[in-house]
Amino acid sequence: CASSRRIQFIVTKHKRARSFEPNADNTVTTETGHVAHRDLVDHSRRLVKNFYKVGQHIWCLVGNGLSNQTFIDAPDGVIAIDTGESNEEMRAAIAELRFHTKKPIVAVLYTHFHYVAGTKAVLDDSPETKVEIYGHSKIAYNRVRTATEIAPSYSRGLVEQFAITLPPDGPDGNVNVGLGRFYRNPEHKTQTNGFIKPVHTFDKPCTLKIAGLDVEVTPAPSDADDSVTYWFKSLGCAVNNLVWPVLFNVFAIRGEEYRDPQIMLEGIDHLLSLNPTHLVGAHGMPISGNAEIMRRVTRYRDSIQFLWDQTVRLTNRGYTSTELGHEIRLPDFFDEDNLTSEFYGVTEHHVRQIRAGLLGWFDGDPANLFPLPREEHSNRMITGFGGRDIVRQKATEAIDSDDLRWACELSSWLVNSTEVEDLDKLLLAKTLRLIAQRTTAANIRNWCLARARHLDGTFDLTRFNQHRLSRKQILSSTSENLVSILRVLLAPERASEIDTHICFSFTDRQQTGLHIRNCVACPTDGNGSDITVKCNIETWADILAGDLALSVALSQNKLTVKGDTHELKHALQVFDIKNLQS
Repeated sequence: CASSRRIQFIVTKHKRARSFEPNADNTVTTETGHVAHRDLVDHSRRLVKNFYKVGQHIWCLVGNGLSNQTFIDAPDGVIAIDTGESNEEMRAAIAELRFHTKKPIVAVLYTHFHYVAGTKAVLDDSPETKVEIYGHSKIAYNRVRTATEIAPSYSRGLVEQFAITLPPDGPDGNVNVGLGRFYRNPEHKTQTNGFIKPVHTFDKPCTLKIAGLDVEVTPAPSDADDSVTYWFKSLGCAVNNLVWPVLFNVFAIRGEEYRDPQIMLEGIDHLLSLNPTHLVGAHGMPISGNAEIMRRVTRYRDSIQFLWDQTVRLTNRGYTSTELGHEIRLPDFFDEDNLTSEFYGVTEHHVRQIRAGLLGWFDGDPANLFPLPREEHSNRMITGFGGRDIVRQKATEAIDSDDLRWACELSSWLVNSTEVEDLDKLLLAKTLRLIAQRTTAANIRNWCLARARHLDGTFDLTRFNQHRLSRKQILSSTSENLVSILRVLLAPERASEIDTHICFSFTDRQQTGLHIRNCVACPTDGNGSDITVKCNIETWADILAGDLALSVALSQNKLTVKGDTHELKHALQVFDIKNLQS
């Protein structure tokens, strides 16, 4: 257990390139074979596993997973803040806690919806204790949102950004994921979900009495709209999801909703107004000392304002999205602190995201107004350059001369063209690997390596482009969600002549419905339907998960139909689920 006051790291004092380096001068090979930017390797020191004692009544476990687990020693028991990605992760955190106190955990507080999957482990640790669970009112909704309609895109983004398919060691090995050593701790051989919905919810500022302590709760959206700051005034401690151990990620390469810096600044200004003695985050090492917190967090805050202000300044002058990315550069003094360093995402992407968040995707470049399809554009560019061999030659020359942006564009034409060959994929893979090895940003390194490994056949990512519905997921969903999810699986070319309203009557769930019309599937309550489908939820789960064909379910009377069975089968075949088409 280490004091948060005693451990500090000095950021390397050399001029650092933005996005990625122009050459391999700052690329190193570690003892375990990782090939990466030396500053990204050095950043791992801040993320090592450590159970910090913060003041007299607070502990914070860093390095157990992507997020921290924090414990408050309150008069009536222990308050746990965030429970990680799994029960196993939280059990490990509780085991660390037990070296310091045997008091039961009596309350769980969620900072936001990302790290709430180990709560059952808390209940298992103190089975005789009633554990109160607190969190923003949108947490449960956000958990469902990311696991249903947008699940394939969301999951694919997690896989690429967080090094999930990368090996632990070697040239492509995971160095870190910016906010933590890894997405999920490999020491935990299984990863079971123990999320429990908060019973006590809030969506506006309030003061609560929890385990004998007054806790001021303030909504503070950051990378999630359900983020809150917890202020333990009597302990001088603020627990938050605002201040990260890296430059804040306005743009997430995995794909996320817009994170408005203007709203974020309000949350940080509130945090500074508290004048805390201790600052504990969802990620990174805790910070202690009023002056230290004010100095570092003020600069962190100002880095975010800089991104927004300069984006607006140059957008007003007519700069396109690409031009913004090249023109706006954080001043070098921000590299003096990891809180404002590009160890996660990059400024070039953040400013483009701000512009899109404010004004939409079109940036005023006529070429972007009605672009050609990607394959056709690539074919025409290759033809215009004189053929594939010439483009390959120029891409190779660009790689050899460290002109990686140009190499990436040239090799992308080859890969996206009609006559793509394996050597074209290898060219792009080589380019992406070099970018990965020269960037300080974990997200960029991990994404580039995931794509490079897909291109060269090391790890095929194709399966992450499919909407795979698991039986467990379906069984845990409401009837409304497990039917309405079909709306994003409708193929319009198969639905143009269909106008059918279907009621789904599950024996153990609430009735729901879907009206297929005008090439959409509109969720309904099922009343006034043309057809009624009756089955238990297990049968429906088997069909959607790929274990049972609709025709077999009908023949075995596991699913019955009131109305025209032929019309039902014709209507359901519009969805991209194989078992509804057979």
